[in-house]
Amino acid sequence: MSDNPIAVVVLAAGQGSRMQSDLPKVLHRLGGVPLVGHALAAARTLDPDQVIVVAGHGADQVRKAVARLNPDARIVLQEEQLGTGHAVRQALPDLEGFEGKVIVLYGDTPFIGEDTLAALASHTADLVVLGFEAEDPGRYGRLVVTDRGLERIVEFKDADAATRQIALCNSGVMALDAALLRQLVVRLSNDNASGEYYLTDLVELARAEGRRADVVTCDEEETLGINTRAELAAAEAAFQTRARSDALDNGVTLPDPATVWFSLDTCIGRDAIIGQNVVFGPGVTIESGAEILPFCHLEGCHISSGATVGPFARLRPGAELGGDAHVGNFVEIKNAVLDEGVKVGHLTYLGDAHIGEHTNIGAGTITCNYDGVMKHRTQIGARAFIGSDTMLVAPVRVGSEAMTGSGSVITQDVPDGAMAIGRARQTVKPGLAIRMMQALRAKKENR
Repeated sequence: MSDNPIAVVVLAAGQGSRMQSDLPKVLHRLGGVPLVGHALAAARTLDPDQVIVVAGHGADQVRKAVARLNPDARIVLQEEQLGTGHAVRQALPDLEGFEGKVIVLYGDTPFIGEDTLAALASHTADLVVLGFEAEDPGRYGRLVVTDRGLERIVEFKDADAATRQIALCNSGVMALDAALLRQLVVRLSNDNASGEYYLTDLVELARAEGRRADVVTCDEEETLGINTRAELAAAEAAFQTRARSDALDNGVTLPDPATVWFSLDTCIGRDAIIGQNVVFGPGVTIESGAEILPFCHLEGCHISSGATVGPFARLRPGAELGGDAHVGNFVEIKNAVLDEGVKVGHLTYLGDAHIGEHTNIGAGTITCNYDGVMKHRTQIGARAFIGSDTMLVAPVRVGSEAMTGSGSVITQDVPDGAMAIGRARQTVKPGLAIRMMQALRAKKENR
């Protein structure tokens, strides 16, 4: 355990009925990943000792998604949704014996920044609430602060006219000492109009114990919560705007930034060029100096320096392009490694394959990798030449400096330096085409 241990509790149990969806709200995608993935990514910046996700509605789906996003995160179940305080209480067994600070995040609040979380984690008060100055405070809960720190959180419906004039609002995000959390959360009451246990009531309980509560502030944009499809669309627009700006600031060339769509984890090196209408799915890394031409879709792939992709190419998960490799128009690569200098110009599918350096793949080449039950691999050596319209029926190996004739169906291994031709012998029938056309026309006229 670190010198300043941190545990993060992510609340992700709500149904999100205003989304009008059978999918749990926290699994709707923003920047290519589920909303809860943004909270988990934010938590990762704190290097926490443990991460606990409180699931409820659609718990099995949430559990599977979290396992992919952060296999180390623990899942606890809130069987009845009885408020935020009740949700945090479900995490107490996993926090037993933990001595450090607990930070509570929300699975539907994707934009909390790294600096803001660091400020929460480093604050010395016993309990810290994240607040923001709202342009239109509306029905947000208000934070009442004096020279003694945070006095209380007042919900809008319970606030008098003077309190409603306060612009400092409650985001819901909170950090507090683990021992204090264990002591107070079990004392929360549901004696309110909603019959729920509110985490915000911890402030007054802490104050009654003589503990200090305080506020860390952030920009309002960081606290944006997602409750409707319209808010999700607005959040996507905000995310993309920020991602494009970050890419430009980091030395990436975007001739038409508004047409490029990023994922949360897209990683692009400086001096890379990204053309118009390029879409990045999750898990894409592009090294410095690579170029992605317009109208490409990339997901789960790695592109090395000097490589070029597109236009109109698709790279699927497991695609690895070496330096100076070229993947051209209408080429699809899946779970395949292309070594340095490989050229795949156009109209090709390479799946479950390894292509050696400086090999040329002709137009229309297909690795036939699926037999209806199993996937099989194709191995092609260095400096080979694969003729146009070659069908490579896996499992098969074509050796280094070997060649295949155009239109071949290759079902057996080709040794190094060999030439393989696998096609039916052409037969020419003089005059047959004319006779057939005459017969067809006569048949049509006699109808």
